[in-house]
Amino acid sequence: MINCSMKCLRKSRSIVLSSIRVVTGTCTSPLKKEELEERGFDVCLFDANEPELGILNLMTSYTHLLVSIPSVVGIGDPVLQHEDLRNTMMDGNLQWLSYLSSTSVYGNCGGAWVDEDYPADPASEVAKSRLAAEEGWLNLGSSLGFSTQVFRLGGIYGPGRSAVDTIIKQEVLSKNQKMRASRQYTSRVHVEDICQALKASISMSPRSRIYNIVDDDPAPREEVFAYAEDLIEKKWPGWVKQSTSSERAISSNKDSSRGEKRVCNERMKRELGVRLLHPSYKSGLLSIIDQMKNPFQSIPSKS
Repeated sequence: MINCSMKCLRKSRSIVLSSIRVVTGTCTSPLKKEELEERGFDVCLFDANEPELGILNLMTSYTHLLVSIPSVVGIGDPVLQHEDLRNTMMDGNLQWLSYLSSTSVYGNCGGAWVDEDYPADPASEVAKSRLAAEEGWLNLGSSLGFSTQVFRLGGIYGPGRSAVDTIIKQEVLSKNQKMRASRQYTSRVHVEDICQALKASISMSPRSRIYNIVDDDPAPREEVFAYAEDLIEKKWPGWVKQSTSSERAISSNKDSSRGEKRVCNERMKRELGVRLLHPSYKSGLLSIIDQMKNPFQSIPSKS
């Protein structure tokens, strides 16, 4: 099966090829390749903007293709632009194709619940590019007779990338994080549940479909950070300045309606049979902090 990890999903620019027993991934730098190989992954260098035909030809040996390379504004999906892609895929053994997209394609829905049949109306150029990439992969898969799935992911979190980690590391919020901070609703998903959905899709090989991959609780970022701060304080009392994280989470961004929506995951549960390991950010953050070693051991006591 495809072995998903934070490395292949967070800000990923990779293709994962699988013949069920053999899994190969791609990355863009020799340093990253070396790092992943040390962890036991079979990895090839692949620059989506200048793809080498030899790498694309690897597809002929595999049965499953997972694409997580982000689209580029003004260009679209860089892999789809390759003139030899269609012929390469046609000549191989590919049976299943999946593209990792984003719930941002729905745009601002005024706080409404949205499912996969809700009209996509992306507001940003990045989201518009994502939607175009979705359509491109679905059309390509359909024309070649492949089972093709698009997974619209909520905000991804997991070990090493969560509100708990941000608070402990005292990280500065990115521009996108600040823009999300004042939203009333934010859909998110634990990386383990993304893996669940992918594995279910591979084992079932459903018809071409779009799935929202999110948890059950589209809670505001401020609430999530407050809970994370409380978990840290209970486990390691006195190490984190109270309200530091929540103060960072409240941005000066005044457009609180930006991207407002509550994303429904019923199709994922009903058709793929996914039972969420982390239906709420609470169980997800609790599992993360339970696995953590004391990050403050090497820091002198504040007493």
